[in-house]
Amino acid sequence: MIAEDEESNFKYLKLALRNTGINIIRAKNGKDAILQCKRNPGIDLVLMDIKMPEMDGLEATREIRKFSETLPIIALTAYAMADDKDTSIDAGCNDYISKPVKRNRIYNVLDKYL
Repeated sequence: MIAEDEESNFKYLKLALRNTGINIIRAKNGKDAILQCKRNPGIDLVLMDIKMPEMDGLEATREIRKFSETLPIIALTAYAMADDKDTSIDAGCNDYISKPVKRNRIYNVLDKYL
């Protein structure tokens, strides 16, 4: 699943993943990400934007962890501050990718968690 509110960022990620054969589900905000994870227990990995409307990705991750402790959640953020990675990991994310996202980094993360 890709949890991303910005259309251009979602399209870039979808394009980067098109040759992988991965079925992509989109969530446009944190609340939708939680709902999609509950409705689709077969989701194998979440790319979670941190800054989203209604509920940010960190809070959504904390909520998802209440019912899914093992689902790999990868934080995505354009605001790469020194402590963002630690904050993301503390919230329950398994890994962290800063934007702009490089395709090789996405593939490395997929190889690591899938």
